[in-house]
Order: sequence, then C-alpha cells, then structure tokens
Amino acid sequence: MKCLLSTLIFTPWLGALLLALTPRLSPKTSRVLALLFSLSTLGLAALAWANFNPAAISYQFTEQHGWISGLQVSYHLGLDGLSLTLVLLTGLIAPTALLASWKIERDPRLFSLLFLFLQGAALGVFLALDFFPWFIFWELSLVPAFFLIKLWGGPGAGRAAYQFVVYTIGGSAFMLLAFAALFATAGTFDFVDLAALAHNGSLAAKIGGPALGVIFLGVLLGLAVKVPLYPFHTWLPSAYAEAPTGASMFLTGVMSKMGVYGFLRILWPLFPAQLSAAAPVLSTLAVAGIVLGAFAAMAQTDLKRMVAYSSINHVSYCLLALFAVAGSGLLHPAAATAALSGAVLQMFNHGLSASALFFCVGILENRSGGLRGLHDFGGVRTAAPIFAGFCGVALFSSLGLPGLNGFVGEFLVFRGVFGLAPWAAAISCLGLFATAYFLLTFWQRVFHGPQGASVTRFRDLNALEIATLVPTIALMFILGVWPQALVSLFNPLVTAWTVLLP
Repeated sequence: MKCLLSTLIFTPWLGALLLALTPRLSPKTSRVLALLFSLSTLGLAALAWANFNPAAISYQFTEQHGWISGLQVSYHLGLDGLSLTLVLLTGLIAPTALLASWKIERDPRLFSLLFLFLQGAALGVFLALDFFPWFIFWELSLVPAFFLIKLWGGPGAGRAAYQFVVYTIGGSAFMLLAFAALFATAGTFDFVDLAALAHNGSLAAKIGGPALGVIFLGVLLGLAVKVPLYPFHTWLPSAYAEAPTGASMFLTGVMSKMGVYGFLRILWPLFPAQLSAAAPVLSTLAVAGIVLGAFAAMAQTDLKRMVAYSSINHVSYCLLALFAVAGSGLLHPAAATAALSGAVLQMFNHGLSASALFFCVGILENRSGGLRGLHDFGGVRTAAPIFAGFCGVALFSSLGLPGLNGFVGEFLVFRGVFGLAPWAAAISCLGLFATAYFLLTFWQRVFHGPQGASVTRFRDLNALEIATLVPTIALMFILGVWPQALVSLFNPLVTAWTVLLP
C-alpha cells in the first residue's frame, strides 16, 4: 500500500507508453490493452476503498518525496474522501468511454494512447497535494484532450479544440502567476502547509489582505474557466459537441469535475475569507449557470449541444452549494453540511448520467448516419426498446427523478441552499423546471410518436453497447436507493469542513 497512489496515476501512463512503443499492434490488441490498463484504476481504487478509513479526515496512503529542493517542491500525494470519490468516478467513466470508442477506425492505437494519458493526468490532479506536480498534471490533461477532439471530432473539431485550449491555458496562466506570488511570500507550494498557514492567519499576515485578494482572483479565474463557471462557459458547448463520443463522456464525466475539485481543494482551505467575501457575486454567477444553462439547453435542436448545456446547468449546482456555504454556512452548520454533501454527491452522479447521455446520443448519431437533431427521429422506442429503456433511465436520472441517483444529490443541494441563501435556491428552481422540459422533450420527440425516416432500419443495442451502459445504469438505481454507500466516504470530511468556515 506504500506506493498505491503513484501506481494509480502511472499505470494508465505505463499503458500509454507500451502502446507508443509497439506501433505494429493490431487494432483489436491495442483496444484490449488500453481497456485493461484503464480498468486498473477501478481495481486499485477498490483496493484503496477497502483500506480507507472514512472517519479519519486526514490524508491517507500519503507519499512525499523531495523533488526540487531550491523551490521547496515535493512529490506529495494523498487521498481523502473527496479525492477517493473522484478517483472512483474516473475508474468508472474511463473504461466505459473506451468501450464507447471501440469501433473507432482511424488509428485506434493512437486514440487509446492519448486516452490513457488523459486518464493518468486526471488522476494526478485528484491526488497531488503540492501545487507544482498538481499544475503539471492539470496542464498535461489538455494535451491529449486537444488531440482527441481535433483528430477524431466532428466538422468543427479544429476550432472547438483550439478554443478549448486557449480558454483553459489562459485561465491557467493567471493561476500560475497567483501561486508564484503565493510561493514568494509563503515559501511553499504544498497545499497542506498553505492550508495550515491560512487557518492560523499567518498567510494573510505575511501577504496582506489586498494582495491576498488579488492572488485569490488569479486562482479563481483559472478554476472558473475549467468548470466552467458562467460566463466562462462559451468554450464548452462546441468542445463537447464536436468531440468524439468517448472523449465527450470523459470531458463531462471527469474533466469538468477537476475544476470543482480545485474549488474545494484550493480555494476553500487557502482563501476562506476571500471566498466568503466574494460569495454573493459567485452565487449569482452559479445561479446564472443553472438557469441560463437550462434555458440554453431548452433552445437547442442538436441533441449533443443540448446535453452539453445541460452539463453547465448540473455542474453549477455544485458551485451554488459551495458559494452558499462560503457566504453564510457558519450560521447554519446543518444546512452547510447538507449542501456540501450534495455538491460532492452531485459531482459523482452527474458524471454517471451525463456520460451515459453522451453515449446514447452517440448511438443515435451512428445508427442514423450522422444525424443528431431533435426532429430527426421519432418512434425509436418501438424500433429499439432496450436502448430506449437505458436512455430513459439516464434521462430521468439527469432530470432528478426520485429513486434514481440524480435526485439525492440535487435534493441535498437544495436542502442546504434553501437554509443558507433562499433567494438563490428559489431562482434556481427555474433551472429545475427548464431541465424537466427539455429532457422530457428529448424523450418524447426521439422515442415516441411515428417513426422517422432515419429510424426505419434502427438496430437495438448490441452486446458491447449493453456492456458499456450497464455499470452506469446499475449505479443510478443503487445510489438512488442507497446513497449512503458513497456518502459515507466523504460525510465526515464534509462535516469537518463546516467547522473551518470563515
């Protein structure tokens, strides 16, 4: 167990290296090897879960080694309930995304290589506790994502890929400058040490309030672009819509959570006073993301763009919970605990439902020869009842139907936010209504009514497609009736966070 976290990160990279060094592998062998190395994350995460103590809120399985002594940089890894939840999510989404890409014909070895590289980089972000290696993992995730979009995406993939990279690198530049200024004063990049300095007031005393506020804004901008927080979201619809199905699944299921994770891992402990002061403005932006994201999705006729805008709407619930707690959570600890628990659970649940929806839209697109318009189908339920059943579960999970996983996270978020910022919760209900409208419209127009011309030869799911959907669909039911299976991992940690409120 001593190097478990390093093994988690670098096993997918080892698979990528193996694929890079064996160019003569057959496409089938490349796919099988990639899937096996991708599944390693789930296996190792299960091992970590089996030996994880949720009651201990400190980091577990820690690894720390000196790296660049002149900059006080260390290779520091650690796992807590938050990071374990996201490592489990990565272990689930990555193999299903590779299965969804199984029939890609253009250089499947390179596709698999890039995907494993992306998977390892995302794991590094969730496990690194020193800004220097964390930022390296953060930036390295852009490289394979860029090429996956550009080389295997749709007609507008080139522009979407460049827009994605320019936005995210631009935000990261501000974050890098902010941490350079932080290091110049505090003398460390370590998240644990910086959080301790922030908690005892030493960080503010060393830097000064105004300067620390500027540093906070730099870090905030870098994370806001990644989530994305409204109005930094304009890169997302094109990137998600143009990316190949497997890449879209990983982008929405895992990479969007990297930004929310940064809010919880960096902004929350390092800048509590600044986050509290900015909470009213940030809460307003989160509400805008919820409401405008839902209404933008309602206006789409391209099903993939509809799901992309829906992703903005659902991730904004997580941000709303965080900002509401930062603004007034000290006055209502029970509501703060509910909101933060809901935010973490919503991250996991949205990863399941959104990735499943992107896969379902990909099936519609493949079966119809490239069509994915809201009005291009009709009567799919009659032609493909198994597919309709699976897609219906994913749609109603995203809608927040009681009994499915999406309901529990959203309920906890609203339970908490209503006690902290009633105005924000009330306005955000408009987003709930709009979400119900466009998802039910999706269900009605695509699966019911007379069969469209594109559906006459529509085949039902094959064994590979069923195997791709079954794990996520099963979890939607399991977490809908037994959310404590996951909540127990991070609930003690969330309860401890509320004690540290500014």
